[in-house]
Amino acid sequence: MTLLGARTASGRQALAAGPLRPLPGLALAAGGAGAAWLAHRALPSVPMLTAAVVLGVAAAHVPGLRTAVRGRGRCRPGLGLAARRLMRLGVVLLGLKLSLADVLGLGWRTVAMVLAVVAATFGGTWWLGRRLRLPGDQPLLIAAGYAICGASAIGAVGAVRDSDEDDAAASVAVVTLCGTLAIAVLPLLQGPLGLTDEQFGRWVGAGVHDVGQVVAAAQTAGPAALGEAVLVKLMRVALLAPLVAALVVASRHRDRPAPDARPAGPADRTRPPLVPLFVAGFLAMVALRTTGLVPAPVLAAAGTAQELLLTAALFALGSAVHLPSLARTGARVAALGLAAWALVAVAAYAGVLLTV
Repeated sequence: MTLLGARTASGRQALAAGPLRPLPGLALAAGGAGAAWLAHRALPSVPMLTAAVVLGVAAAHVPGLRTAVRGRGRCRPGLGLAARRLMRLGVVLLGLKLSLADVLGLGWRTVAMVLAVVAATFGGTWWLGRRLRLPGDQPLLIAAGYAICGASAIGAVGAVRDSDEDDAAASVAVVTLCGTLAIAVLPLLQGPLGLTDEQFGRWVGAGVHDVGQVVAAAQTAGPAALGEAVLVKLMRVALLAPLVAALVVASRHRDRPAPDARPAGPADRTRPPLVPLFVAGFLAMVALRTTGLVPAPVLAAAGTAQELLLTAALFALGSAVHLPSLARTGARVAALGLAAWALVAVAAYAGVLLTV
C-alpha cells in the first residue's frame, strides 16, 4: 500500500512537471484578460491593456495569490509562458492592422516625420535611462516602448534580447501608465496648441504608445482625428521589424569574440536569427493585409484575438512586478517615464507643425 501510494505521488509529480504544468498560470492569465475586458466595458475610458497591467500587479500582491504567481509558485510557469508566447502571437496578428498602401498614402513628409520622431524618442530615452543607471535592459525596453508601440515593442525586444522578466515587467508598467496619462492630458492641449482635428490626430498617432491608447485619445476630436491617428500609429508599428533586426545585429556584434579569445564552443555559437520567427510572421501578416484578400470578418476576428492575446500577456507581465523591488529604482524609472513622455510629445508636436 505504501509502495502504491509512493507511485501515485510520483505520478502526480510527473504529471505536474509535464505538459499540464503551465495550465494553472494560463488559466489565471485568461481570467485576468476577462477581468480586464469587464473593467473596460464598465469604464470605456480605461483601455483593456492598461487594466490588464494593473490587475496583474494587484494579483502579485494579493495574499491568496502572491505565493502562486511569484518565484516558484504553481502559476508562474504558465504566466511566464503567457508573457512570452502570447505576446509574440499578439505581435504577429498586429501585422494584420497594417497595409503598405495605407503607409504609402501618408506621403513622404509624414513618413520622414515619423522616422525622425521614433529615432529621437528611442535614442533620447535610451541615453537618459543609461545616465540614470537603470538596471539590466530597462533603458532599452522603455526606449522601444515609447518609440514604437508600447508593450508590444517591449515584448518583441525583450524576446530577442532574452531580457529578465522583472526588467520587462517594470518597463511595461511605466510605459502603460504614462500612455494612460496621455489619454487624459493630450485632448486638453488641442485648443491651447492651436491644432486642427487632423493635426491633433497625427500628434496623438506619433506621440502615444499602444494602439488602444491612441484610439482612446484621438476619438475625442472626432473621426477625422481618429483616422489620421491610426494611420500614423501604424506607421510606427511598421518600424518594429527593422528595430528588432537592428538590435539582433547589435547583439551579434557585441557577442563577437576577440581575435585572441579561445575558440567558441557549441553553446557560444548560438546566435539569435536576424529576423526572429515572430517578426517574420508580423511581416507576413502585413503582406497578407496589403493584398486585400482577407475578408473583413476575418480581420475583425483577428483584431479581437490580437487584443485578447496581448491583454493576457500583459496581465502575466504585470504579475511579475514586485513593488518592493520596483521601489528601489521607482524614482528613477518614474523620472525616465515622464521625461520620455515629454520628449515624444514635443518631438511629435514639432513634426506635425513641420509637415503642415
